[in-house]
Amino acid sequence: MEMEKDQRLKKALDTLEGYVLELAGEAGEGPGYGEALWQELKQSQGLLQELAYFHDYGKFLDKYQVEGYTLTDVLIWQVDHFKLYMDRPEEMNRYRRQRLLLSAFETMLGMEKDPAPYIEKIRGETGQDIQGR
Repeated sequence: MEMEKDQRLKKALDTLEGYVLELAGEAGEGPGYGEALWQELKQSQGLLQELAYFHDYGKFLDKYQVEGYTLTDVLIWQVDHFKLYMDRPEEMNRYRRQRLLLSAFETMLGMEKDPAPYIEKIRGETGQDIQGR
């Protein structure tokens, strides 16, 4: 029974690793980037659960939080910045769906280690022209 459970876990982890490598390739990144990101992601139980849920359902579970921020919060912040690049078509490929997704996971990994600089950016940078900012 325990061996069967271990085999299912290994298969699930292998599937998620392949998914991260595939996303990295689709985002224009090399295999080294995907492998490095996977090594970090598999160390975070919360982000691993979020990744598995996204893989299966195509949306965030948003159960895992760092300082009250979820992956959706990070993605919204990134999309605000994406809007700034709409006037620069040569920059658009950097902001494909796969790149934004991987970047959200990268940001959350950084927030796990030291949330303060990320929170300051999220609160201070909206990507929009708002008076008083």
